[in-house]
Amino acid sequence: MDPTILQIAAVGSVVGLVGLATFAVATGLSSARATTKDRLATYGRRIAAQVDANRDAEMERPFAERVIAPIVERLGGAFSRWTPVSWIDRTELRLMMAGNPGNLDASTFAIIKVGAVVGGIVIWGLAQGGQDPGMKVLMLGLLVFGGVFGPDAWLNRIINDRNVAIRTQLPDVLDLLVISVEAGLGFDAALARVVKVVPGVLSDEFHRMIQETRVGVARRTAMRNLRDRTNVDELRGFLLAMMQAEAFGVSISRTLRVQADEMRIKRRQIAQEKAHAAPVKLIGPLVLLIMVIFIVLLGPAVLSIQESGLFG
Repeated sequence: MDPTILQIAAVGSVVGLVGLATFAVATGLSSARATTKDRLATYGRRIAAQVDANRDAEMERPFAERVIAPIVERLGGAFSRWTPVSWIDRTELRLMMAGNPGNLDASTFAIIKVGAVVGGIVIWGLAQGGQDPGMKVLMLGLLVFGGVFGPDAWLNRIINDRNVAIRTQLPDVLDLLVISVEAGLGFDAALARVVKVVPGVLSDEFHRMIQETRVGVARRTAMRNLRDRTNVDELRGFLLAMMQAEAFGVSISRTLRVQADEMRIKRRQIAQEKAHAAPVKLIGPLVLLIMVIFIVLLGPAVLSIQESGLFG
């Protein structure tokens, strides 16, 4: 065969292969581009749907959370520059003992107090009438006093309620812990079991302690954090006993049994103390009630005697 024909055939084959490869690459690129466009469009639709869902969820939130809360937080951040550090630390500790109601921080709490004072002054200014100057000054003082100490009284009430709830729930929780540990569970497993079974403030605090230990915090550190978050002597004594038992290798079940017995005895003593104090607390209302009865019974008689003129 002629060599020229062979060269032409070889060149044609190479050109054909190159053309086929180019066509395949172009087809692949076109398909990849189409797939990429489809993916981008799908991703864009997902993002748009997620944005719409987030916007709808944001609009469903209360107006106070959407508008007022961010403004108060920004004002609190600006106001914290002029707030003493000691007051901020003390307020943060109190808020932590109260369970962080409304996710408040010290700066926001300070803004609430300032807002309460300003609101009281505004109410005083709008409610001006025909009172004498002394009454006006007294009303202003009462409103300012309420604005300054009202939020503190509210926070103290929350702290006291939490402490009472923890103190009331602690003996029952310790009894369940004793039963669970003596049944063969470890302390952490028994505590998790009790948290699931018994709802309440104390269970929430124990659940937070368990979560801290699961993320790598040492048990003693988690117990110290729990002790710092509460202001209940009974719970602090229990945590101290557990930390000492862990440090010295004392049996956990025996320590829990002793603590449960002590808590039960202390709860009985508190109940007896309240029962003994009840008669003393009733003396004041009883005396007041007796005086009211005498006034109701003798008042008409005294008025009748005065009107009759028997005593001149």
